[in-house]
Amino acid sequence: MGLRQDRKVAARHPFLLVGAVLAVAAIVLQAGGAGVRETLAYQRAGVEAGQLWRLLSGHLVHLGWSHLAYNLAGLALIGWLVGRAFDALRWACIVAASILVIDIGFWMLKPALEWYVGMSGVLHGVLAGGVFAGVLGRDREAFVLAIVIVGKLAWEQILGPIPGSESASGGPVIVDAHLYGALGGLLCAVAFRHRVAPPA
Repeated sequence: MGLRQDRKVAARHPFLLVGAVLAVAAIVLQAGGAGVRETLAYQRAGVEAGQLWRLLSGHLVHLGWSHLAYNLAGLALIGWLVGRAFDALRWACIVAASILVIDIGFWMLKPALEWYVGMSGVLHGVLAGGVFAGVLGRDREAFVLAIVIVGKLAWEQILGPIPGSESASGGPVIVDAHLYGALGGLLCAVAFRHRVAPPA
């Protein structure tokens, strides 16, 4: 009965599993302290030296507990807004695509960026992918969210970080991570466009 119940919960809330994995991993790594953060952060010199795990782990470590809490709140909100747009496997693919495009963007377009941590770029990818699914389903809220996302990304590219975001996270905000992540999530969602789950 427990297994069946777990499957029912997963079916009703397909993003729950993916979101829980991200949250637990980030919390465990944050508990490891500064040493873990330094070992796992995206660090260009480290990647050049063959420390390829940084391309993944850099998105799971944070500047501190306030930075992590900020991102976990965003994760929960995004899951609530768009979590039913895809099944868990497709959500995992969207997360992976967001990470991949962020890493490529950093490596190819921002060679001067030496160090990065945080989940915010991935969160933008998840949100962009889910909103795209909603737009295809002609969801009015999705259209509003799409406008908000485009406006936020445009603001950040032109004017820099949203006021207050750096103080909330406890450090500088790399706004290009948001743009690259959103692009990765969107591209992955486009690839799923013929299999988008119908609105609940």
